[in-house]
Amino acid sequence: MPVIEELIRSEADGTISFGNYKLPKKSKLDNFEHRGDLYKVKTFNEITKLERNGMFVYESVPGTTVSRFTAEDWGVEFQVEGDKDVQITIQLEDDTEYAVTVDGVSVGGMVTNMSGKLNVSVELSEGRSSRIRILKR
Repeated sequence: MPVIEELIRSEADGTISFGNYKLPKKSKLDNFEHRGDLYKVKTFNEITKLERNGMFVYESVPGTTVSRFTAEDWGVEFQVEGDKDVQITIQLEDDTEYAVTVDGVSVGGMVTNMSGKLNVSVELSEGRSSRIRILKR
C-alpha cells in the first residue's frame, strides 16, 4: 500500500485514505470535505491524527498510512501500514464492548473507556499492511 501523497483522499468505494508515515516533518491538511463532513489530518513519521468536524477520530504513534477507513454505527474498518509496531487510538461509543480483529484473527473483546476511546497495538513492518476491524457487540 503506497503512502498517501496528498495526505487525505476520498476513495471510489466511499471510504477515505490518509496519512504518510514516511514524512520527516509534520504536515497537515484542514477542511477536507468528504460525504458532508470536514476532516483534518496531521501526519509524519512520529504520529498520524485524524479529526472529523473538529472531533477526534484516529491517532497512531508512530505515524501510519491508513487506507479504506470507514466508521459506521457498527464499528470501524481500515487497512494500516507503517514501518514499526504501532499504538492506535480510535474514537467510538462510550463504555461499549467491541470485538477486535487484526488480519482476520480475533484479539478479543475490548471495552471503550468513559470517553469512548479504544487502544489497539498492531505489529507492523515496512511494506506490509494489516486489516483492522472493530465491531460493536
